[in-house]
Amino acid sequence: MSFSVRLKSPTSSENNEVSRFDYPEILVLLLTVVLVAVHFEFDSTSMALLAIVCLPSLMILIYNYQHQPRFWTSNIVVVLLSTVIGSMQFCTVLSLSLTLLIGIRIILSDPENRLKLIMISAITAMMFYYVSITLSREVMDCNEGLLSPTILLASIVTIFWQFWNVYHKYLNHKKTAKQAKGRLNTMVSVISKLTRFIPPQVWQPIVKSDSVVHVNNKRAKLTIMFSDIAGFTELSDSLSSDNLADILNTYMKCMTIIANRHGAMLDKFVGDGMVCFFGEPNSRGTRQDALDCVAMAIDMRREMRSLRQEWRLMGFEGLYVRIGITTGYCHVGNFGSNNRMSYTIIGKEANLASRLESIAGKGDILISQRTYDYVCHDYECEYAGTYQLKGFDSSINAWQVLDPDANKGRLSKWVDHTLPGFNLHLNFKDMQNYDYKEIKNKLNFALERIEKEEKIMAPDKEGKGK
Repeated sequence: MSFSVRLKSPTSSENNEVSRFDYPEILVLLLTVVLVAVHFEFDSTSMALLAIVCLPSLMILIYNYQHQPRFWTSNIVVVLLSTVIGSMQFCTVLSLSLTLLIGIRIILSDPENRLKLIMISAITAMMFYYVSITLSREVMDCNEGLLSPTILLASIVTIFWQFWNVYHKYLNHKKTAKQAKGRLNTMVSVISKLTRFIPPQVWQPIVKSDSVVHVNNKRAKLTIMFSDIAGFTELSDSLSSDNLADILNTYMKCMTIIANRHGAMLDKFVGDGMVCFFGEPNSRGTRQDALDCVAMAIDMRREMRSLRQEWRLMGFEGLYVRIGITTGYCHVGNFGSNNRMSYTIIGKEANLASRLESIAGKGDILISQRTYDYVCHDYECEYAGTYQLKGFDSSINAWQVLDPDANKGRLSKWVDHTLPGFNLHLNFKDMQNYDYKEIKNKLNFALERIEKEEKIMAPDKEGKGK
């Protein structure tokens, strides 16, 4: 079943269903006054009761044919039933039968109206009881004949009818609830899939506040990062599309995790590159945004070392990340039309970050002068030079962000060294305590092999020397 069909609301006949016979006790009421008139041979009291009850009862039936039950209709039904009970001077079987109908009507009413109906019923019954005693001045006997058993049987049938009607409504409600739950689960499932295509900083405020989405953007100071994989284009010429997709998806997965961890706004993927920025929709201040962006870039470069080691074992060499970062004003927001829009950035600073990324070397992080001014007290940077970049009239000063672990020596959390035939990559941040023993065994085994190969190679070198 398609998503649109499953989300379609119930048919109009189900939505507009109107219960056309909600007051079966009206029929019992009409039967009662007719039988009372016959039982008392159409005397003045029974005929008056017949006239009082019949007209309102018929009006209620006609009204209920086109409308849902209301409090005032239930109120009239209870008043009429209580009128008959009081007028018949609380005849035992008859009063019990009609009281059961009053009870059912009160139960089916809204909770806030039940006490009102009980009070109205009691007052009406007592009032007409005294009227009946005053007018007839004799006790009315309605226990003889078929009057009381007939009304009792009709009341029991009506009660069962009401219970069946309630059960039927319960089944319909259960069916509707099940369908609504299915539509809701489908909607949640589809939305959870769609959110993978939209940054959480964009869709979460919309979901929380149910705000209106329209084409809107503003000028804001951002720190922008462009990155791509150096050497990917050359590698793509020699790899199958499956291997290429695996490498690219692995890279993007790892970089996305790092971007989310640092709170970056992941704008888009462009081939093997990605665009992130800090400052909108949530900003921690311009300086902190720049620091967060540089910290993210350093973590991405470190993660690329681990990925490069994995790919090297698979036979894929020479993949490095290169990153360009700048800080400045851009327009950020929803661009496009009311039918299709994208949350992105537009401006000269975005172009500058792209240009810095394009001139960066393998594994380099190049930042502009403005970004350097914000982060130079926290990160060691090296002047990379002055560049004349395409699209910029004036020369651009660029700085290279150095690895914070490079000068820590024995305190560094990274050991990464490469020589022809030798690759060593240690990431102490990701190591677990229970892995140290196995790592040492592997290193000792490698050291023994190196010493063995060195002894084998030593006589050959001496022979060549002679």
